[in-house]
Amino acid sequence: MNKVFPDVITQLPEAGLDLEGLRIYISHAETHEVWFLETDVEIDYPSHLHKAQWGIILEGTMEFTINGRTQTYTKGDRYFIPESVEHSIKMHAGYSEIIFLNDPNFLKK
Repeated sequence: MNKVFPDVITQLPEAGLDLEGLRIYISHAETHEVWFLETDVEIDYPSHLHKAQWGIILEGTMEFTINGRTQTYTKGDRYFIPESVEHSIKMHAGYSEIIFLNDPNFLKK
C-alpha cells in the first residue's frame, strides 16, 4: 500500500480496533476526534450509530448503506452522517479517509 499519511499523522495514537489491515490514527480534542483511516484489506463494518460524522475520501472506494440505501464514494467525495443515523460501511483495499467525529470519546464507550 502506498503511504498516504506523513509521519506526523502515523505517530498519533492508534485506535486499537481489532481489525487486521485497518489503521486509524486519532487526534483527540475536548469536543471531538479526528481520524486518519487507511486499510489494505476489504472491511465490512457492521451497522451502527453514533454522534455526527463528516468525512472526505483520500484514496480508494467505499460504500455506505444508510436507511437501506447504498451509495459509493471515491477519492475526493465528502459525506455527512447526522447523529443517531444507523449506517454500515464497506471499505475496499487501498481505502483511506479523514473523519471528523462530533464526539471526544467515541472509542471509549
